[in-house]
Amino acid sequence: MEMKSKKLLILYATQTGNALDAAERIAREAERRACLVLIHSTDEYDASSLPEEDAVIFVVSTTGQGDTPDSMKVFWRFLLQRNLGSHWLDGVHYAVFGLGDSGYQKYNFVAKRLDKRLSDLGATAVVERGLGDDQHPSGYEAALDPWMSSLWSRLCEIKPNFFPEGPDFVASNVELIGQPKFQVTCHNIKNMDSQLSTAADFKHLEMQIGRARSMSPGKVSHEKSKPDAFLKMIKNCPLTRASNEKDVRHFEFEFVSRVMQYEIGDVLEVLPSQNPAAVDSFIQRCNLDPESFITVHPRETENHHLDNNVHALEVPIKLRTFVELAMDVASASPRRYFFEVMSFFATAEHEKERLQYFASPEGRDDLYQYNQKERRTVLEVLEDFPSVQMPFEWLVELVPPMKNRAFSISSSPLAHPNQVHLTVDVVSWTTPFKRKRRGLCSTGLAGLDPEQKIYIPVWFHKGLLPSPPPLLPLILIGPGTGCAPFRGFVEERAIQSLSGPIAPIILFFGCQNEENDFLYRDFWLFHSQNDGVLSEAKGGGFYAAFSRDQPQKVYVQHKMQEQSQRIWNLLCEGAAIYVAGSSTKMPSDVMLAFEEIISKESGAPRESAARWLRSLEKAGKYHVEAWS
Repeated sequence: MEMKSKKLLILYATQTGNALDAAERIAREAERRACLVLIHSTDEYDASSLPEEDAVIFVVSTTGQGDTPDSMKVFWRFLLQRNLGSHWLDGVHYAVFGLGDSGYQKYNFVAKRLDKRLSDLGATAVVERGLGDDQHPSGYEAALDPWMSSLWSRLCEIKPNFFPEGPDFVASNVELIGQPKFQVTCHNIKNMDSQLSTAADFKHLEMQIGRARSMSPGKVSHEKSKPDAFLKMIKNCPLTRASNEKDVRHFEFEFVSRVMQYEIGDVLEVLPSQNPAAVDSFIQRCNLDPESFITVHPRETENHHLDNNVHALEVPIKLRTFVELAMDVASASPRRYFFEVMSFFATAEHEKERLQYFASPEGRDDLYQYNQKERRTVLEVLEDFPSVQMPFEWLVELVPPMKNRAFSISSSPLAHPNQVHLTVDVVSWTTPFKRKRRGLCSTGLAGLDPEQKIYIPVWFHKGLLPSPPPLLPLILIGPGTGCAPFRGFVEERAIQSLSGPIAPIILFFGCQNEENDFLYRDFWLFHSQNDGVLSEAKGGGFYAAFSRDQPQKVYVQHKMQEQSQRIWNLLCEGAAIYVAGSSTKMPSDVMLAFEEIISKESGAPRESAARWLRSLEKAGKYHVEAWS
């Protein structure tokens, strides 16, 4: 009989990188116990070899409305095949840790489904699945710590051969710091970039961004490194009153490099630009040479046998450009592991002790107060611990990657060929220690002057709101900036109505005050009068809820109740429902309002109304795009 592998396999499925962080943390803890580990993303692993594994740990995140991360879609489809019987995974031990957000209805849906499917296929759970929650004050780590400690004690009992040093052996962290996962090579090149022309040379800009992002450790496998296009801002208008605490803007952009085809409901991703002064301070604080040319690649390990050709293809990039485009030094907070590694390089004893405490389970809540709650940036943390000099290779691995910011497109390409419009809330807040914080991307965009020639790198994506055909009746719920995609929907229908029949649209919008933050007021009113696409004469309607204009709060769901008969009539005509906006409570409140309306109008009990809504979801007629 063949011997099964003595290696613990860890498979992760990540959308934004958190599940990878958690998987790597589990791998480090296994290695401290002298256990050999293999770690792979689910899209790098052949699912048909699962029956040969001895023990597998899955770390999977849930995205959007209970969706599987892109990197897990093929893997999951394989597991769902009917011909895999209930004994297919006999003898395989597994454990599942999920990352989710309890603000969503389908909390940790992917982890729960995976856990059930593995056990249906005959695999045996080592421990009960762990569920990490973004809403917890310490994030997913609050659930990960206790889950890991029961995982190790159970695994030691069932698989003692995984732990050659015995059940009680744990190496100290110091022995394990080892080498960073990435290697940085310096190249002796002088003035390589100077022969290239000005910033208007898109090819050059595109190459720089592509180079930096393809070398970045934060790259998620399905992302495109090079931007799809460059945009130039042509309009920057406030949509809220200046006196209002909210600042929402309407931005209009024009394509400058190539024109991309997009559809209503699509999403635009923008690469934010960092403050050059912050980039310079970081480079100075870390004693780096901004003018040196580097390439970055994974270090050779058992998992990564490097192909020398890969390196030959990588064109060196200036260190300063790499930091600026790929490392988020002044807006994102570092992770717990950053503090752990910092503690090895601290030379002042009191700094070392504080960093070790922050990295320990006991110090987790204090670290949360100091770091995430305050949104401390990498630069601020490094300045707080001046004795720490971390090698650049560690910084490359541990500084959060510069992430694109996603926005719903608020225009229709039929109405504005060659343009893209966005509706953006300019984010600012005050931390518990009364420090003013601003959103990197929204503040950057709000500060742009349409007169200047500044080119913005962007990527286009399908969002969660598919473009509806003209004869599909629509019920749209978009409070606050949730109305953004629906501006595009209404523009598109208005143009389609000029050349043929269209189905009615009813739209529910909500904001705090009619005077202060009634976004696109004139646009909605224009289309709801004179036989416009939102006019009652055309079977449509526009209903606005102003939550703070009267003593009792009025939200979109209250306006929906008032129109319950119209909603029911449209649903009977086969309407699709689209919901967009903040993910906190709104999507579930709206879902409950629909349940009540269907139950009231049809006379059916609430349970059947809920079932009916679920079948609408399955049929692709109930779409939600929510953001936190």
